[in-house]
Amino acid sequence: MPLASTIRPIRSGRSSRTRPRTGRVIGAALAALFAVALAACAPDPVAQQYLSGDGKGYISADGAVVEIAPEDRGDPIVFGGVTEDGEEFSSADIAGDVTVVNFWYAGCAPCRVEAKDLESVWQANEDEDVSFVGVNIYDQADTAKAFAETYGVTYPSLIDVDSGEAKLAFASDAPLQGTPSTLVLDKQGRVAARIVGALDGPSILSTLVKDALAESA
Repeated sequence: MPLASTIRPIRSGRSSRTRPRTGRVIGAALAALFAVALAACAPDPVAQQYLSGDGKGYISADGAVVEIAPEDRGDPIVFGGVTEDGEEFSSADIAGDVTVVNFWYAGCAPCRVEAKDLESVWQANEDEDVSFVGVNIYDQADTAKAFAETYGVTYPSLIDVDSGEAKLAFASDAPLQGTPSTLVLDKQGRVAARIVGALDGPSILSTLVKDALAESA
């Protein structure tokens, strides 16, 4: 049964001498309340990212899943970069594999939650023709390595914050719509499925990987 779903965008009074002051007081109180709420709900960099409007906000664990039929897929994605261990990586190194690409950064709370599910699917498929590659869009190598050690992530991640090389490679076929986002590439390197938002457990990703493996190259 297809897992595809459609991504839908999360979509006074007469003046007097005293009313403007009241409005300012109420506005200030609401602003203070909003700031307190942000501080309570998002103590990590997400609150600051939201306030600064720099576009690094994240999507929680109700992300949309889209599968793309083979005849509707774009060209193979050629991407690469340098991993957190300083090693050069190219998609040519994993040609012919079904590849899972996860966009993340350490301060993203849903990224921390889904790490165990990504690792679980990787461990279950590492003996197959499957590769996993993270793309860290915000952190330097030391932060990414600390995250991997803390959350038990054993597949490599590209450090993309300075060059944006990996993110740019996917921009035409699968532009980043939120963090985290996960792509499944078929054996030809084309985008076969995407999950926008955190994984809701490992089962959906596992099914997407198995579906891609079952396709003829």
